[in-house]
Amino acid sequence: MTPVPGRPIENWHEVQRENLTRGEKAADWLRNGMGSWFFVAGFGVVMIAWAIANVVGVAWDPYPFILLNLFLSMLAGLQGAILLIAAKRQDAIAAALAQHDYETNTAAKREIEELMEINRTQLAILQELRDRDAALRGVTPNRG
Repeated sequence: MTPVPGRPIENWHEVQRENLTRGEKAADWLRNGMGSWFFVAGFGVVMIAWAIANVVGVAWDPYPFILLNLFLSMLAGLQGAILLIAAKRQDAIAAALAQHDYETNTAAKREIEELMEINRTQLAILQELRDRDAALRGVTPNRG
């Protein structure tokens, strides 16, 4: 099948994926990792292990676990920034995809209008042929 002029032919998602910067790929990877049940479960295991080790073993961070709270606060700050970067990327992707959809729809509309014009021309030619045939046979053309 030959491509129609004006219609996008490449897979938009593949083109976008190929053009990602290293930072955008890292933001997506971190967002996907932090938004998983594996991360939540692993995070819970680390916090429980931290608490058990500090209560039972050598207490480098005794209760109320001030060092753990510091790490959690830093992690929350980083997660917020990473999620904002990822959200900003999603907004850019949505805008680019909307533009791609608009261009595809505009090209399709143009093609449909061309096909409708061809259809109208064909109907006019058919009607003209019917009229000629009727005139040759001496019959009044049927305009139904």
